[in-house]
Amino acid sequence: MGAIIYKPLLYCYILLSALATGKTNFDSLERGRGGLSGSGGVFIARIERPRALNNATFHPIHVSTDNVEYNKQTGKFEVICTIFTDDFEAALAKQYHAKTDLNKAEMHAAMDALIKTYMAANLNIKADNVPVTLNYLGFEINREATDIYLESDKLPAVKKVDVETSMLYNLFDDQINIVHITVNGVRKSEKVDYPAKKVEQVF
Repeated sequence: MGAIIYKPLLYCYILLSALATGKTNFDSLERGRGGLSGSGGVFIARIERPRALNNATFHPIHVSTDNVEYNKQTGKFEVICTIFTDDFEAALAKQYHAKTDLNKAEMHAAMDALIKTYMAANLNIKADNVPVTLNYLGFEINREATDIYLESDKLPAVKKVDVETSMLYNLFDDQINIVHITVNGVRKSEKVDYPAKKVEQVF
């Protein structure tokens, strides 16, 4: 790629900057009729990589991020998953044989129902070996990406976190999921390549 930085690649630098500085503030999110608003900008890079399993819009790389943070003040896990919008629409359409459009306000309620079901099937968390119930809060469009927000019930202090993710595995055989887990201000990250699903971190 040399020294040339074009717009899609720039998203990578914005993503890394946002994640490194913690600019996505879960507490400031406003839950409204059209979804959730107020998060910091989160973007995903595109780098040359092949093979989609169907005719979904082609991205040179297929990647999503799962940001899982234990909030010591509330005792809850706060989760933000970020996925390319067109990829996510294709995955939902393939899984549920339904028309999908995450940008149309009139389809927001229908998309909420599909996303809630998809997230329950493809993202699971355990805290100290105990399954965590994740409550779906909503989604919002963030330029080319969709941010999905979930929150757990109140939990005691956490030392070990297990995450199992299979986001977009029903669509791509080169999917990469980046999992960030933060407990008591300590962040640990791991890259999960299809078909692997599990991440375990001890704090």
